[in-house]
Amino acid sequence: MVKRVSLKDIAKEVGVSSALVSYVLNEKKTGRIDKIVAQTIRDTARRLNYRTNQIARSLKTNRTNTIGFIVADISNPFSSSLARIVEDEAAKNNYTVLFGSSDENALKFQNLVEIFLNRHVDGLMLAPGEHAEAQIRYLQQQEIPFVLIDRYFPDIQTNYVILDNFQAAHTAVSHLVNCGYKKIGMIGYQSSIYTLKERTRGYLSALESLTGVMGNALLREVQIDDVEANINEVIDELLAVDEPVDAILFASNEIALHGLIYLNELKIKVPEQLAIITFDGLASWDLFYAPLTYIRQPLQEMGELATKILLENIENTKQLQQFNLPGSLIVRAST
Repeated sequence: MVKRVSLKDIAKEVGVSSALVSYVLNEKKTGRIDKIVAQTIRDTARRLNYRTNQIARSLKTNRTNTIGFIVADISNPFSSSLARIVEDEAAKNNYTVLFGSSDENALKFQNLVEIFLNRHVDGLMLAPGEHAEAQIRYLQQQEIPFVLIDRYFPDIQTNYVILDNFQAAHTAVSHLVNCGYKKIGMIGYQSSIYTLKERTRGYLSALESLTGVMGNALLREVQIDDVEANINEVIDELLAVDEPVDAILFASNEIALHGLIYLNELKIKVPEQLAIITFDGLASWDLFYAPLTYIRQPLQEMGELATKILLENIENTKQLQQFNLPGSLIVRAST
């Protein structure tokens, strides 16, 4: 293995002190240093392939300049797009992001938190699943900087950035009603996650207030960790009645994707026989013969804002910051 170049090696090459080399490479007190000498030090460091010893720097600063980000499923386009935004925003502030997927598993979520803490990340960004309350309270007790994104617990006072899920679902149903649809079903998740339940609440509230229909009879749910297990069954339940639904609100892009596959098998015509509206835009929606109407989440704003809050928290800013951001209705052929 090639010997790691040290500050002493650079200092010896240039003929200056190690302290001066450190000041230049760490951009400290550079105004007091001769510009030619400073540039010579930088050029020499580059020529010798000098790499900062991050472990040594962390011991001095008590910082690793890393963030741990745990999402439900990094393969989901929503999560991966959000992760990219957070990564880019963190990089602007000289932070690196470590990623992990909990797969909606409470034990895996807990293990990932422990792994990141053992890696001495400076803070955590979390999209917690069910039964993660104890872990969140533990982070508060340990005064570890963190921010919740996409999901939160209303009974725990934390920093968070989420979509206004109630209003988003309400907007989706209002659009369908305005388009003349009468029997509007919804397929959501069997989950206690508050933000997902808010989507259901928004659907039920809009349906009752705008049509007078109690929506529970038209509401179906699928398993959050295995949508394929019963998506066909719940669609059949909504369609195989004397008066089938004429529109369906899918509570997520994953539900919509599996739902469209089955509707294609049934040769259901969209929107002539059934209107479709969902959450989140996917590139694959453009491949469907009737591109889907959807609620667009403000991913860029969510990612940037959550990163900003976390970095401020790392810098000992203790102000509680909570944001419910509005979604946007994107109307396309499926409605």
